[in-house]
Amino acid sequence: MKITCSKSNLLKGVNTVMKAVPSKTTMPILECILVDASSGIIKFTANDMELGIETKVEGEILEKGIVALEAKLFSEIIRKLPDSDVTIVADEKNNTQITCEKAKFSIMGKDGEDFSYLPFVERDYKISLSQFTLKEVIRQTIFSIAVNDSNKMMTGELFEIQENEMRVVSLDGHRISIRKIELKSQYGEKKVIVPGKTLIEISKILTGGTEDIVDIYFTDNHIVFEFDQTVVVSRLIEGNYFRVNQMLSNDYETKVTINKREFLDCIDRATLLVKEGDKRPIILNISEGVMELKISSQIGSMDEIIDIELEGKNIKIGFNPKFLIDALRVIDDESIDIYYMNPKAPCFIRDEEQNYIYLILPVNFVDA
Repeated sequence: MKITCSKSNLLKGVNTVMKAVPSKTTMPILECILVDASSGIIKFTANDMELGIETKVEGEILEKGIVALEAKLFSEIIRKLPDSDVTIVADEKNNTQITCEKAKFSIMGKDGEDFSYLPFVERDYKISLSQFTLKEVIRQTIFSIAVNDSNKMMTGELFEIQENEMRVVSLDGHRISIRKIELKSQYGEKKVIVPGKTLIEISKILTGGTEDIVDIYFTDNHIVFEFDQTVVVSRLIEGNYFRVNQMLSNDYETKVTINKREFLDCIDRATLLVKEGDKRPIILNISEGVMELKISSQIGSMDEIIDIELEGKNIKIGFNPKFLIDALRVIDDESIDIYYMNPKAPCFIRDEEQNYIYLILPVNFVDA
């Protein structure tokens, strides 16, 4: 194999597929990036058996061939080469030379035929949306997935498609995030659970352009994202997702309309007094026309008042400030509505069309 590519194209390809290289594996071949120039196109592939990424790299094929190169080393070599054209040559024993201007590296590759290719996935069920929309939906929900896998379901997000609507749901036992988007076509009903890791990595690769389209294919076991010159294949999480609709309610005793930026900034200031890991609640005391926010810790205390519009009863309720901050940061509306039932029931932050819903459980606090 002999190929020539610009450093920038190589680096873009490497950075894209590196997200599917496992940090730990018992299969050394999976620690490699497959450089495939056997079919007239230069392709880089990485695969950790749960998530696989393949991307096309622009360049010139001087001799067709295939080789697997240790991902971390290959990535670092390319990163540190001069900004010029790079030539990669591999012989029949996988001895590989990487040359750029006066720099020349010789490394040992592995047989590309031993590499685990991406699984073949039927392309029967497809939806299309803009990269911007997908990136935004992930940003506005991903913070609510569980970080440990004591319950595998919670480490993924539900993608639910019905007619011309897609709903994305995440939850971690303390909160629920829901985003609803309108699709341009009608589709049959589909429900799948996509691993959070996959969505995090997809979000990093997407350009986020409003005109750039991503095609998403669903099967019973896999989801495929195709965009630009890249294909991402991921296993799905098996099982039935939680019955989220049973956790939602339109009933409320108290409705607060508040300036989002003012509310977020106030909670942000309050957390200056809370050390990481210190679960101090922020207490909201809501009465006619004002919301009083209080927090106290070993460092000190803070008290601030914000003007609000109130509909319904006064209420005093406590929350983990981080959960409020996470939700408020991803809402783009200038003014938001928050619905409360009682101090023991979750609050709902949602818009009138319910394009977004954030449910947050309250926490107990000692009333001073």
